[in-house]
Amino acid sequence: MAADAASTQLVPVVMLLGAAVVAVPLFKRIGLGSVLGYLAAGLAVGPFGLGWFSDPQTIIHTAELGVVMFLFVIGLEMQPSHLWALRRAIFGLGSLQVLVCGAMLTLVGVAFGFSWRVSFISAMGVVLTSTAIVMQLLGERGDIATPRGQRIVSILLFEDLLIVPLLAVVAFLSPDAAAEVAGPAAAASRWLSVGIAAGSVALLVAVGVWLLNPMFRVLANAHAREVMTAAALLVVLGAALLMQLGGLSMAMGAFLAGVLLSESTFRHQLEADIEPFRGLLLGLFFLGVGMSLDLSAVARHWVLILAGVLSLMVVKALCIYVVARLTHSPHADALDRAVLMAQGGEFAFVLFAAALAGRVIDPVVNANMTAIVVLSMALTPLAVLALQRWAPRTGPSAEGAPVPDHEAGAVLIIGFGRVGQIASQNLLLLGAEITIIDADPQLAREAEHFGFKVYYGDGTRLDILHAAGAQDAKVILVCVDEASAATLMVEQCKHAFPQARVIARSFDRGHAAELVKAGADVQVRETFESAMVMGREALLALGTEPMAVDAIVADMRRRDAERFQMELDGGGLVAGRPMILGNLRGRPGR
Repeated sequence: MAADAASTQLVPVVMLLGAAVVAVPLFKRIGLGSVLGYLAAGLAVGPFGLGWFSDPQTIIHTAELGVVMFLFVIGLEMQPSHLWALRRAIFGLGSLQVLVCGAMLTLVGVAFGFSWRVSFISAMGVVLTSTAIVMQLLGERGDIATPRGQRIVSILLFEDLLIVPLLAVVAFLSPDAAAEVAGPAAAASRWLSVGIAAGSVALLVAVGVWLLNPMFRVLANAHAREVMTAAALLVVLGAALLMQLGGLSMAMGAFLAGVLLSESTFRHQLEADIEPFRGLLLGLFFLGVGMSLDLSAVARHWVLILAGVLSLMVVKALCIYVVARLTHSPHADALDRAVLMAQGGEFAFVLFAAALAGRVIDPVVNANMTAIVVLSMALTPLAVLALQRWAPRTGPSAEGAPVPDHEAGAVLIIGFGRVGQIASQNLLLLGAEITIIDADPQLAREAEHFGFKVYYGDGTRLDILHAAGAQDAKVILVCVDEASAATLMVEQCKHAFPQARVIARSFDRGHAAELVKAGADVQVRETFESAMVMGREALLALGTEPMAVDAIVADMRRRDAERFQMELDGGGLVAGRPMILGNLRGRPGR
């Protein structure tokens, strides 16, 4: 009988996991993202779908720990140095976008006939962009590390931080809070609550500054991995509980704990330990949100919900575009940011739940706004795809980017990505006069903030190379990350500027052969050089004498050079790859 009861209790768990396992990969495969997969799975198995679950609020209440852990991980990323470097984008651009969007969306709510309180809460729920969706789309495009990606990440960061004061505003707007204002006894009680809250924050800060690092140091010396994981959970849940007992948000406690540990040497370990729990519980939270989407309410108020989705998304996108243009972003970047961030986000559900509990909004408004946010999240990937397909394909704007004009330097560097930046360091230390050009106008605009003068220019154009002083350069470094463009640059430089030695970055043996035929004086295979360094260090780690190691490395280089020359003479390279026989005999292949 006990076994039957246990198996019965496992049925809902298996159903939830099964729904997520089916829906999430499917939605990611069609480009709609994991968040929408969780929402759809919850809708399918919830009371308004197949009816497998009847109480989604219980699941949401438990899964709120996922939001708590999410904020802890965000706090871990908030090192004071990182915050300071992004201070203008985070607090300047982020606050400007939030203020403009919040004000305009509140007016939209008032225009729909709602009170200013309801309009404000609804507007701020839409202002809080979905970090999960935007970060996923940026990651898929490889834009997170780009300047425009960093600006979007900074705005998301500010909006994530905003949830804590917004929850406090919800508590202040609550009718219960307004009723407690009158009377000396109520005032004394309120001051006591403020004192308890301040004491809770002070206690958490004290524990974070003086106890957490020594505790993790002791646990690390014990070499018990499972205890470190338990300690990470203890810190997150303990901080959340302390804030809850102090009358504050659990999420605020987790965030503060993360910030206090952001400079700790155990930060990456903590993040790795928390990540599986955070991802699973946050997914469970989205499942619960999907279950709570009242399809009957949507059917009853479909005109209002459809009008709300379109008006709120359009107004938010227009506000984001205007703010981006006012802060000197190019048209293409502003349009991309507007479409990418036009939706509401996962923190809207937290905000609406708190507002419902505080009786700031009623259940009907909660159901309608939840449906509006969910639909806006669902429409965002589709809007991004539509922008990519139908928007005019224009290159990045060169407005405001410096361009070369009769520059002169002993060295010309073409391409200032990761290779060009590193290659320039030795030259700068020597005091050599260098000129740098790059085809990314945004990089050219922003490199000056880091002490570099980078000119915007396409290295495949001879007029740009002349303006950059290639005719006077002694050395030209071709460091671009596109093989065909690098080969063309080498050909043109050797033909038009024979006085300069051309040193080019190559990607493999096939590309190296193309560069040699194009006339490059030196070609450097990045994979080969890094592999040689790794092999040398491995030999030293095995205890081999340094002189013997150097002899082995020299022999490897000699054999590789001979092999490379044979392949150039005899055509041993096929489609950019060496003959497999060379690799099997131990000779370096790439």
